[in-house]
Amino acid sequence: MLRKSAALPEPIRRDSMADRVKQILFQRILTGEIAEGARLVELQIARELNTSQGPVREALRELEALKLVVTEPYRGSYVRKVSDRDTLEAYQTRGALEELAGQLAAPYLKGRVEELRREAEAIHVAARLGRKEDYTRHDLNFHRRILEESRNSILLRTWDSLSFELRNALWIAQDRVDLTRTEADHWPILEALNQGDGQKAGLLLRAHLLFAISDVKVEAEELSSLPPLSPSLHGDSVWGDR
Repeated sequence: MLRKSAALPEPIRRDSMADRVKQILFQRILTGEIAEGARLVELQIARELNTSQGPVREALRELEALKLVVTEPYRGSYVRKVSDRDTLEAYQTRGALEELAGQLAAPYLKGRVEELRREAEAIHVAARLGRKEDYTRHDLNFHRRILEESRNSILLRTWDSLSFELRNALWIAQDRVDLTRTEADHWPILEALNQGDGQKAGLLLRAHLLFAISDVKVEAEELSSLPPLSPSLHGDSVWGDR
């Protein structure tokens, strides 16, 4: 159930109502304020957020597309449990998209990775200090920048449509990502892009995303084409030759 507000909030601006409602509901699901199985009543949510039911309905549809919410006839909408299979499928898809993005972006990023380096450094600090929100923000900035540099608008729109920002935040908030281990993977990706090696950058991106969810059962064939990860110190992990 949603909490009852003591004071009526300011009306949400019309140009982004549905997105803001989605973000508010997502944060409450993320923190457990709205528990798995809890009903999401459009009218109640609309009254609390001082908006109409239209944006709430749209927000629930978007959360349903992310498999965070289920809507059933005569039962309404409620929060569903995100299964390991859901997460595996999302990251398999993301890995394929980012592998292509790395291949396409490398020629444009060759010798000009300063912005990515700043994000990688921020990711390193956030991982070391255990700051999950900072890690999530800078990690998504890093990956989205590569998508932008692919210069492929359809690829970027497809990536955006899958709302990986929300999926990432949920996965990290559940303590299912080893931040120190996964942050180290950004450096060889950065170096491959700096050298303009799109094939290597693409493989590293896909491998990074699959290994980030390595506590989920991943079929052997999903990893068979990827180079093995060789651990090293100080965040400079090296991907060895096969």
